[in-house]
Amino acid sequence: MPGGGWSVVVVLTDVDVRARLRAEVAVGWMREAVRASWEGRLRTPARVSTELGGGRLVFTTGALEGEWYGYRSYDSFPTDPGEQVVVVQDWHSGVVKGIAVGNELGPRRVGAIGAVAVDALADPHASTLGLVGAGTQAFSQLWAIGAVRQLSSVKVFSRDVERRMSFVRRVSEDLGLPIEAVGSAREAVEGAGIVVLATNSATPVIEPEWIADGAFVTTLGPKQVGRAEFGPELIDRADLAVTDSPAQTYAYDPPYVLAGTPQHERLVGLGEVLDERPTNKTVVFCSVGLAGTEAYLLARLVDSAHGVQ
Repeated sequence: MPGGGWSVVVVLTDVDVRARLRAEVAVGWMREAVRASWEGRLRTPARVSTELGGGRLVFTTGALEGEWYGYRSYDSFPTDPGEQVVVVQDWHSGVVKGIAVGNELGPRRVGAIGAVAVDALADPHASTLGLVGAGTQAFSQLWAIGAVRQLSSVKVFSRDVERRMSFVRRVSEDLGLPIEAVGSAREAVEGAGIVVLATNSATPVIEPEWIADGAFVTTLGPKQVGRAEFGPELIDRADLAVTDSPAQTYAYDPPYVLAGTPQHERLVGLGEVLDERPTNKTVVFCSVGLAGTEAYLLARLVDSAHGVQ
């Protein structure tokens, strides 16, 4: 995608993203991005934000050296649902080449990064998935993980029964996965080969001893001191603790839930272990949002719109 590769601005809405972005393709692109970040070709600084009185405007930025640079912006104003904007610009000319407006691109790239971690670090034969949470991030994780693992069963728990049952219907209809709602977080995750925590809980939602030996766990929800869906004890349960962005874990305000603990020092970057394929290890993946990956996904969608391989 060198400087002359784009000719017109591609503008994508949520409808476009849902129609054009296939899970297996998104996972492949995010694997590229994780590797490029580790190799230093993709610049992925921690998020920054500005205070604007009634709320904040948050930016995640990134650049693929010699090809493009871009950003995602979103706000904390009391708007519902609000929209995010992702912009990618040509490295050589600065011309805006792609814009995505809406709320689909972000969760889909988080799901795809989660699937990259599953594919690299989970037992290759793992087929059972336990899910705590029934929102957008939970759905996106299943959407992407289904592209790298043949799931024989999914068990989901969320505190809201109606929301839980609606989620089961959506997953069954849209993804065709075998899924059932269960009555507790423990019932969802105990014995599962893959566990996904995707809640908005301010307190831990599982006990570490519920996790089976050799299981893979992703945590996506709140992750700051005083408000986190998991605690340091979950990292103690793991043989390997991984994050997509070590830099981001040091940039939280309030601090990251593991800040100042020995468990924080155990975290390694996903790019570092992307080719290790560990066996018989219990793995925890702390998803914090690798900056630049939204722009990477948009840039690749722009490529595909122009027929660039």
